[in-house]
Formats: sequence, structure tokens, C-alpha cells
Amino acid sequence: MANTYLTRAFSSSTATTKATWSFWVKFSAVNTGVGGTGSMLFQARNSSSSNNYRTYIRYEENGTLDFICYNSSGTKIGEYYTSQKFRDCNAWYHICYSMDTTLNTASDRLKLYVNGVRVTNFYTGSYTAIGQNETVNTTSSVFTDISRNGGSAGYYFNGILSHYILTDGYVYQADTFGSTDATTGAWKINPSPTISNWGTNGFWILKDGNSVTDSSPNSNNFTVGGGTLTDTKDCPSNVFATWNPLQATTAATYDFSAGNTRMAVNDAAVFSLGATLAATTGKYYMEMKWVQQGGNGSWGMIPIDTNINNRPRNAGVGWNQGDNAPWLLGSIVSGSWGGSIGTNDIIQLAMDLDNGAFYFGKNDVWLNSGNPTSGSSKTGAVDFSGTSLFGEQLTFAIGKGASGTDGWNANFGNGYFEQTAVADNSTATASTPGVFNYAVPTGYQPLSTKGLNA
Repeated sequence: MANTYLTRAFSSSTATTKATWSFWVKFSAVNTGVGGTGSMLFQARNSSSSNNYRTYIRYEENGTLDFICYNSSGTKIGEYYTSQKFRDCNAWYHICYSMDTTLNTASDRLKLYVNGVRVTNFYTGSYTAIGQNETVNTTSSVFTDISRNGGSAGYYFNGILSHYILTDGYVYQADTFGSTDATTGAWKINPSPTISNWGTNGFWILKDGNSVTDSSPNSNNFTVGGGTLTDTKDCPSNVFATWNPLQATTAATYDFSAGNTRMAVNDAAVFSLGATLAATTGKYYMEMKWVQQGGNGSWGMIPIDTNINNRPRNAGVGWNQGDNAPWLLGSIVSGSWGGSIGTNDIIQLAMDLDNGAFYFGKNDVWLNSGNPTSGSSKTGAVDFSGTSLFGEQLTFAIGKGASGTDGWNANFGNGYFEQTAVADNSTATASTPGVFNYAVPTGYQPLSTKGLNA
């Protein structure tokens, strides 16, 4: 959502003692707030030039969460800056703020839950409990924005949001919106929470994909105030792989965007960068475009724990642009791989971990006459079944082998290359939803949590 924000000017501002904010969020890399320090997740503001009745929730550049509110005079009346840092860029987090300033116990007047667990540790120097019976601005007739510093550019959020709910004047706890899975112990979404009281300015947006139409009874619809709000199959109930910013080598300078499906680098570093999910068995498919070319770019497959100051051709299976052919653990693989990869070409990658085979394709043609459905015969594949890679936790990867600028737009199944929808989106699978430009080989899944458990 970089440079994209949602906005609504309510018919009247709300100053209340009770409210609930609940939303699911998948963060991008830390230090990716665009236009300022941190990323704004919510803001109600009555003036672009003052803090009068201003309330905001912000994801700070170090991975912490901050809730701050001001009264009608612009005096700060509450601040909750977490000591805990939330930096897992593969996970969906459920954030729930429950506010009731009428309570006697100061620490209970604003409760923060992350994945159903109450957060109680806040920075001492940045903690101010809201006073008893204090009113807090929850919506504004001037600026009520998500992913922007209300009234001015900056602090855009670079990540994914889902099921964004505000109840105006009513308090709900985290277990209204989620529950603990009895089998896995993970916090999972309740896609149809029971909310009997929304209040006048309550709303529920981003319920299904990128819809900003209010799903509460209030018709408090938002609009896209700037940028482009894209849909995504990546959601709290089915987490898709992305490029992993936490794996990035410090020797290179990276630019992650589009929910970490877009990655570019411009320096002399040699590196590999894997995705956030890996597997030892199963068959997985993805597509991408090599949109910036200049550093001898590479792509393929690596172990999840690879020394990333290396390139995929040496660490696992990697296409080497200089040879227009793949390598396997440092040695070129013979075959009729055919031609170079152009800027607008769609690269296809198929990873058969059951048989130890990796397939490369371009523009709906499998190179070396490959057949990803050939099973144990591994027709036209890079055969890694007899190497140390077989049985490892493996994932898709990109990298480069020389100085220069390289950039990749990946489609792990979301149906987009950055913000451009795939041309042919007719290949979504019923069991593990994923949208690709070309037909997914039979038996292959997107690299997602549902795909891993198919």
C-alpha cells in the first residue's frame, strides 16, 4: 500500500470513552514507512496543522506499535509505545485495541492484544495512561485516514491490511475477532465476528479483498484517497510466500515493496534471497518478471538456511544469465535451454520436491522440453535427487552475480506483478486459491500455508 491510503470524512467527529480497533496486518520490511518515520495504520485528525483531537496508531521504524491520542486543546492524553517488536514479515498479525476510559484501573483503559495475547510492556519514557473518563477522538469529519498522516503526505503503510473494524462507543475484546486453533495453537481469524453494537461511526472495511465498502450496517464507506489499492489472495487464513526481507544480506541495499513481492537492489553485492516459506516435500509453482537487468540476475531454488552471500547457482539450483542456462551446486546443467530472458518475459518456476526435479519455463513454454508433470522421469528438469539438496527445506530464490541494478516482480499466487494484474487469471485452484498468468501444472500448488498442507 505504499503511497496508497484510504480516507473518509464522517458527517460528524466522535469523541468517546469506549471504542475498539481490530485489524489484521502483514508487515513489510522494517524501516519501510514511505514519506516519514514509521507507517500510519490509523489516524483521526480534526486539523492538518495541529494535534487537536488527534488519535493515531503507528507501526514504528523499529518494529514497535504506538498508540497516541490528544484532547481538544492538543495536549497528549495517552501514549502506549510497545517494548515488544513485531518484525515477522511472513506472518499475519491480529491487532486489537480495546478502550474503556471509564475503568478505575489506569492500565486497563486501553488494552492491546496481538494475536490474542495482551501486551503489557511499554517504554517507560513513552507511556501515558489515558485519564479516567477522558474522551478520545475515534473518527473525524475532517481526516479519518488509514495508511497516511491525515491531511499531508507521508507515513504511508507498505504492507497488507485485512478485516479492518472500528466500533464506536462499544468495547470488544480480541476473542471476538479470533481464536486459538485447537490443533496448531496459532491464533486464527474469525471471519464473521458477532458485533451487536457498532455505534454511529463504526465500520468494517477490507472484509473481502480490497473492498472499501462498509460491511457493518452503517454504510460508512471509505474511498481510495491516493495510489492503487490492489487485491491479494494473501490473507490471514492463507498466508502466501513473499521475498524475505529478514534474510537480506547487510552487504546489499534492498528496496522491498508491493507486500514484499517486488524486490530491487543496486550495488555490487553477490547474493541469494529466498522466499519466506519452504518445504521438504510437495510440488510448487510461481511466476515472476525480471524487470530491471544489470547485475547478472539469477533465479531458482535454495535451502532456506543458505549463506546468502552467494548466488543461487552455487547454493542450489540457479539460472545463470551469462550462460542462458541453469546451474546445480556450482556446475552448469547441460540441455537445450534456449535463448535469453527479456524484460517483459514471464519466468515460470516449478519445484517438484517429491522427485527432486526443478523446471524452468518462459512465456508458457517449459525450457529444455520440460514436463513438470512427468514425475519420476523428470523430463527436461534439473535433477537434484542425488544431491545434498534432496530432503532439505527448499524455497524459491532470486539473486545476482555482479554489480548493477536488478529487480524482480514475483507472483506467488496473488495474481499481480507488482500492481499489474496478470493477463490470464483463469487458473485459480479450488483447494488452494492462487491466481497465475499461465495454467498451473497438474499437482502443483502455490507456495502458501494451504499449499503446504494440500
